Amino acid sequence: MKIEENKVVQFKYRLSDVNDNLLEESDEKVPMAYLHGHGNILKALEKKLEGKGIGDSFSVILEPDEAYGDVKPDAEQRIPVKHLQGARNWKKGMIGVVQTEQGRKQVTVVKVGKFMVTVDFNHPFAGKTLKFDIDILDIRDATNEEVAHGHAHGPGGHHH
Repeated sequence: MKIEENKVVQFKYRLSDVNDNLLEESDEKVPMAYLHGHGNILKALEKKLEGKGIGDSFSVILEPDEAYGDVKPDAEQRIPVKHLQGARNWKKGMIGVVQTEQGRKQVTVVKVGKFMVTVDFNHPFAGKTLKFDIDILDIRDATNEEVAHGHAHGPGGHHH
């Protein structure tokens, strides 16, 4: 079976920068799962996965414009610390989540005050060329419910 639209794909990954510094990796016990063709992962990465099969191992290099974009210099903003989700005691460099009008956004803490915090709305990987090392573990047909919801369910996917 090959990866194509409406297939649920499970894979392990290791994400690093061009100097091979580890940025993120999938949980060894719970692989990542996504519904192909529904925009659940980076568009350029999804395109590179198209046509791959179970057992395939490969690397993908994505330039910033294919991944999280370039760093925007005007993306810092002061917000009430109570709006920042993910930790109790914030320190510079920590990653948090803020609910915005466009949905949940990852932010990086720049400066912490007693009631206000300065955050950077650039994605933590903005401006970076990224290397994904991928192992395809499983491919299956999506259920009607998964297609209707637009995402994979179960281990490594979405839980309702």
